[in-house]
Amino acid sequence: MFRSILIAGLASSLLLSAQPQRTREQSPASPAAAPATPAARQPAPEERTSVTHHKGTFGGQTFDYTATAATYNIKSDDGSVKATFFFVSYTKDGADPAKRPLSFVYNGGPGSASLWTHMGLGPKQPVLTADGHGLPGPYLTEDNPDSFLDATDMVFVDAVSTGYSRPAPGENPSQFYGVAQDARIFSDFVYQYVTRAERWASPKFLIGESYGTTRAAMMSDTLQQRHQMYLNGVVLLSAVGFGNWGADDRTIYFLPTFTASAWFHKLLPADLQKLSIEEVAKQARAFAHGEYAQALEKGDELSAAERQKVVKDLARFTALSPAYLERTNLRISPFRWFKELQRDKRLTTGRLDARFTGFDRDAAGESAEFDSSQAAYSGAYVAAFQDHVRRELKWTSDLYYTVAANVRPWDQGRPGEPAEALRSAMTQQTTLKLLVLAGYYDLATPFNGIEHTIAHMMLEPPIRKNVSFTYYEAGHMMYVDKKCRQKLHKDVTSWIAASHRQ
Repeated sequence: MFRSILIAGLASSLLLSAQPQRTREQSPASPAAAPATPAARQPAPEERTSVTHHKGTFGGQTFDYTATAATYNIKSDDGSVKATFFFVSYTKDGADPAKRPLSFVYNGGPGSASLWTHMGLGPKQPVLTADGHGLPGPYLTEDNPDSFLDATDMVFVDAVSTGYSRPAPGENPSQFYGVAQDARIFSDFVYQYVTRAERWASPKFLIGESYGTTRAAMMSDTLQQRHQMYLNGVVLLSAVGFGNWGADDRTIYFLPTFTASAWFHKLLPADLQKLSIEEVAKQARAFAHGEYAQALEKGDELSAAERQKVVKDLARFTALSPAYLERTNLRISPFRWFKELQRDKRLTTGRLDARFTGFDRDAAGESAEFDSSQAAYSGAYVAAFQDHVRRELKWTSDLYYTVAANVRPWDQGRPGEPAEALRSAMTQQTTLKLLVLAGYYDLATPFNGIEHTIAHMMLEPPIRKNVSFTYYEAGHMMYVDKKCRQKLHKDVTSWIAASHRQ
């Protein structure tokens, strides 16, 4: 499925590095295709806008708000149009723009449109079961009382080549496909929106999901350096947290999520099963970075007795059989784990959200045929967005809405570059707040990876006080679950309120 494929490349590259790789002064210019000559330039696309008016209740507050679905042409420094961004903004009517917070919200991929956060965090949402399963058609859309709109105006943005956003005619799309390149064009969009909407005085926030967290980390520094725009806060929702490490490192940081997921399915030994999710995750972290990491470090020098003990303990924390763990040489592939955890029940386990299960044609296969969590709600989300944007927002277009774009090859830049960008931004602007939102059952971006990222950014103690973590008993899109969505609303809106002067 497309989100599984898009997110699959995340864990190999982006946020994590123990050492900063470069300073801002050493940053090379963002690579880009050579600009078209004036003779070769084609007419710029016509910008379009559709404005509609609505009323809703969010966080217990009922008020009128305005929705603006539009495209902006983003120009290069020489004045030529480089790309057209599609966005939808929701702004509270009658609010003082100088005091009203403004948040830019997006998904990642890279190559994913932002309909997921749009329909998960915006004022409308698809009707799902309480735990996040989609219902059969006809698909229905309902008000989302847990949207953050009571605390902040929200601008949902599609990256270039996704959704309705496109490179300008004649422009090479690959110039936008990279860590630094993506952050620069996105930052230029934010600058243009803030300027046109006269929101320079507003408290400003970035809310990125999945690869969108890498984008947010990069943009925090790009906005400061390129546009002298200082943010109040950055939200990392289901954050990428791995660097250019080997298989052993990947296994260590996945293990606490393996344990939490086995706990959810009631597969752990009784003494672990009776613990809370917080406590079982704590014990799994200690094992992963203690005995388990030490065993992997020894490699073939591990004694037979040590190997026997670590196999026994690894089986205890993963619910996998000792014989299977022996065959894997103690190293658990996530894509095998989706198939292996509940193989005896002929069930596969979800990747984006391990609470979900599915069936394969071949129960003896090596890996799952599809992500059962993604399959459970994707149809409802896409249908809800398409209905909402056309029927309620009055956006009419024959342009294909690209849910998943092929943006390969993706220039991943220097190892640790996004983490260093975020460190730089937080250090230069010592009031910048960071909120990390993590799902216990997320095997796309496991929570222990981003924990390690933040712990190794070398933030000084006064800056570390600006970092907050909060956890949810759900997966990558924790907002599909009703209880988690309610908690998410409370956590984020209270954090936004505390992150700017009232």
